[in-house]
Amino acid sequence: MEKIISCCGLVCSNCDAYVATQQNDLQGLKKVAETWSKEFHSSFKPEDCICDGCMADTGRICSYGPSCEIRACGLKHQVANCAHCPEYACARLEGFFANVPAAKATLEEVRASL
Repeated sequence: MEKIISCCGLVCSNCDAYVATQQNDLQGLKKVAETWSKEFHSSFKPEDCICDGCMADTGRICSYGPSCEIRACGLKHQVANCAHCPEYACARLEGFFANVPAAKATLEEVRASL
């Protein structure tokens, strides 16, 4: 499977929601919903986890996708991910990196290859 990197640096193709969606695996989506509900102290249903990747234009993105400010910014700037943005790394992205340092490492790797 091709590596798909979201705007923020999360690797969509490694995401359990993405994998379950691509495999049409309802049980996998149920497990993701249970995990996310516990992890994010919210209530997720399997259909909230259906996702073709954060930058998908098919409309099949997880329920958080439409409200993600980083995703919206990436779409506005028409970049594959934030590593390609001339404003990299903005304050919004730096705030995200504080919680998800692996995402920064991913985007740094992409930038190094540009």
